[in-house]
Amino acid sequence: MKPERTPRGVALASALLVTGLTAISYAMTVYFLDHNVEWLWIAVLILLGFPISYFTIHFFIEKFLYHKVKIIYKTIHQLKSRGERTRIEMGSDVLGQINEEVADWAEERIREIKELQAADNFRRDFIGNLAHELKTPLFTIQGYLETVLDSDMGDQVTARQFLEKANKSCDRLAGLIKDLDQITRFESGNVPLDISRFDVVDLSRHCTESLEQMASEKNITLTLRNPNERPIYVNGDKGKIEQVILNLLVNSINYGRENGETRIRFYDMADNILIEVADDGIGMAKHHLARVFERFYRVDTSRSRHEGGSGLGLAICKHIIESHGQTITVRSSEGVGSTFGFTLQKAP
Repeated sequence: MKPERTPRGVALASALLVTGLTAISYAMTVYFLDHNVEWLWIAVLILLGFPISYFTIHFFIEKFLYHKVKIIYKTIHQLKSRGERTRIEMGSDVLGQINEEVADWAEERIREIKELQAADNFRRDFIGNLAHELKTPLFTIQGYLETVLDSDMGDQVTARQFLEKANKSCDRLAGLIKDLDQITRFESGNVPLDISRFDVVDLSRHCTESLEQMASEKNITLTLRNPNERPIYVNGDKGKIEQVILNLLVNSINYGRENGETRIRFYDMADNILIEVADDGIGMAKHHLARVFERFYRVDTSRSRHEGGSGLGLAICKHIIESHGQTITVRSSEGVGSTFGFTLQKAP
């Protein structure tokens, strides 16, 4: 950094200039008056004038800069001294540092504005999606009940069929509200984890067995690929990990192809175990992958609602895995299939 660009350098240069001009002026005045210059007095003038000039200029520059810096810091809401004197390092490039701080402050404000705009857009999207998701089962329930009320109650069979359909929509509405409550508690950090050691292979086997009937309706085979054919123990909340595996399996069945296959695979990743749920279904385009874990995000809207999903399953899975300090990912290709993978801490 160049000395002349610092307040101290400016004070030094100014003091030298003032002292030099004063000495020259004195010498010329004396010379033209009596032609007898007293060099001793000039030396004294320089020795006394330089420090006086330097400290005087230094004082006023520091006072001036303090006044301006105080205004700037008040403007950017970063004056922490609350009226106390802000220290100014006169040997540094004060104005350059202030310029950098103002630029950083402006950049931070721009970033905050963008974050607020993104949050506002997310809030609007969330409210719109939530209203749409609630509207569908509510209107269905209302329609069936109005039909029953307006119809001949003597037809007990038809009335019962309509009430059963209304009850099914009530179940879907209850499931949506339950998922909303769960994801809200996850986001607020109010969901405690019951960490224990368990065999993730055995848990996965239990999940596939519970969904065999659902998979058989589309003739989809659920298989476990465990190369070593041995238990794999991990640390985690067994109940919540079961929810993750079931959700990924249900998705693979819903979006799988007829006569297809869904495979659960296990990989040793040093300190962690990677569990993958892979299908050979319709897959997803690349632009969907970055948003697939968002709340209410649907790749195929019409089919998702037909399958009865709440649109919150993958978002809940993401929260569960991240609450364990682990990660969940997805890779997919259209017409080839999708693979969801998540990690868990390996247990001894």
